[in-house]
Amino acid sequence: MERNDPHYEACIRVLEEELLPAMGCTEPIAIAYAAAVAREVLGALPEHVVIEASGNVIKNVKSVIVPHTGHLKGIPAAAAAGIVAGVASRQLEVIAQVSPQQQREIQAYLERTPIQVKLADSPLVFDIIVTVRQGEDWARVHINKYHTHIVTVEKNGQVLQAEQPQESSDGLTDRSFLSVRLILDFASCVELDRVRPLLERQVEYNMAIAEEGLRGDYGANIGSTLLKYNGDSVRTRAKAWAAAGSDARMNGCELPVIINSGSGNQGITACVPVVVYAREIRCGEDRMYRALVLSNLLAIHQKTRIGRLSAYCGVVTAGTAAGCGIAYLLDGSYEAVKHTLVNSLAVVSGIICDGAKASCAAKILSAVESGIFGYEMYCNGQQFYGGDGIVKDGVEESIISVGQLGREGMRETDREILRIMTED
Repeated sequence: MERNDPHYEACIRVLEEELLPAMGCTEPIAIAYAAAVAREVLGALPEHVVIEASGNVIKNVKSVIVPHTGHLKGIPAAAAAGIVAGVASRQLEVIAQVSPQQQREIQAYLERTPIQVKLADSPLVFDIIVTVRQGEDWARVHINKYHTHIVTVEKNGQVLQAEQPQESSDGLTDRSFLSVRLILDFASCVELDRVRPLLERQVEYNMAIAEEGLRGDYGANIGSTLLKYNGDSVRTRAKAWAAAGSDARMNGCELPVIINSGSGNQGITACVPVVVYAREIRCGEDRMYRALVLSNLLAIHQKTRIGRLSAYCGVVTAGTAAGCGIAYLLDGSYEAVKHTLVNSLAVVSGIICDGAKASCAAKILSAVESGIFGYEMYCNGQQFYGGDGIVKDGVEESIISVGQLGREGMRETDREILRIMTED
């Protein structure tokens, strides 16, 4: 790819839009962000709060710990944290800095303030409306499509900010031009100084939380369990470190991560295994960064067809992408990358998303294992062929097939998962 190719700059914009810092699981943080904006617009501490959220948002907030709240869980806790201690200008780091006194105030606010949660009457899979009241005054903030996309801000019936909340309008760079070959070409030629700050921060943040996950006692301790019973090979460490990052993130660790496709778990999964392999083979930072460009963009490419939230587990796409990043480090050819991707998708595309929680770490383990094994199949001259289940002839056709499964085919699965999770 030539640097004057319009897709060159578009790839950089996509990375800039997606590789963002976030504190905690992104769905509760999006609620905290909306609540912080609403409180700011209201100009007072609300005495009543109503949160309307789509089913996928409710699913992803139900079981995960909201950071800096003293291990509180759920939508009311996320909203209270944003209202009491949020700094709206920091977006997905809205509650990155909360004092012990503010933690106590969050708990007290929850105990005295009615916070009502409703299932949003919306066709969108990602939809959040926060309405706050104090006396006769009220304010409302509406976010949809992705975690920081504010489409409406109102106060006392006056619209302060408005945008038509259509599925086709999200303010992001169009990603329809992406393909596996184009991404590989871009990763191989991009001027690294243009993307190095993004990638340095991703490595710093995501490796730090992986280390913390192995050092501490978080969730089901998937990472440390894997190392205890499976040794210390690079293959095992790639899976264990990625899982440990999720262990920590889902269970109250107060370190930030760099997300991918709106998800911290996907950001960890697309990054950490590649870094572990790069450091093992001592390939140098430049090649590691190119592999990370490939892994991140492949995760985004796959997820674009599925959508931000789905019953299709997003770490599958990130684990597959990480396998391709490892294939780039060890081989670098288009044949290795495309076969790794298809082989991996053929195995783990059935993993469901039943919300953010401790078991996400184990799903990351499975997804990264499949990505690595997909490359090993290629090395052994083996592959899955078009017609093997949902696999099609050609890597792009297979990505389209999986996208159709995740976006369309699993809608009823998504509804049933939500019913199971919310029934008494």
